[in-house]
Amino acid sequence: MTVPTGRRERKKAATRQKIADTAMRLFLTRGYEAVGIREVAAEADVAVTTLFAHFPSKEALVFARDEDFEERLARAVAERAPGAPLLPPLRAEVHALVRHCTAESAAPVWGMIDASPALRKYEESMRVRHAERLAAALTADPELSRTPTASRALAQFVIDAYALAREAADPEGTVDEVFRMIEAAWAVTEPRDPAA
Repeated sequence: MTVPTGRRERKKAATRQKIADTAMRLFLTRGYEAVGIREVAAEADVAVTTLFAHFPSKEALVFARDEDFEERLARAVAERAPGAPLLPPLRAEVHALVRHCTAESAAPVWGMIDASPALRKYEESMRVRHAERLAAALTADPELSRTPTASRALAQFVIDAYALAREAADPEGTVDEVFRMIEAAWAVTEPRDPAA
């Protein structure tokens, strides 16, 4: 997670974390469907409007790291050194997310997600949004000079690597296997020198 620098940013981040932790505790104790937004706000000792200032929906409370992961993927593209390869920082971000999502402590959360149609639908829309943001970052990078189609395909493959790995018997190995395929596909899309 990005570390907030100013006092105000730190306080805002602490409030957000408190809300997310409270929601997760209530959801795991009583069940996602049984807990309402007002209960989460009351238990976290914040106004409902404050809760919605941090999380746009009840589903977003379950995926509190969603925006951070999306931002980290975009930064992995935009903040790499000039001439640095693209795929190693993306692979590192996917590995980090997979380690977080496959930790033993995450199993009850994924059980709750898998049991809830609303959470599964939210996760699916979240993955689409991540892929769109990553594709935009790839397309915007003049050093990469790939077509929008190639950028969209790579972005989708990166997000799919996470989804496949999360459910695999060997998550780390699955990320590496998928990224070998991504590397080959990305190399094929490299613009050809017309003079060659």
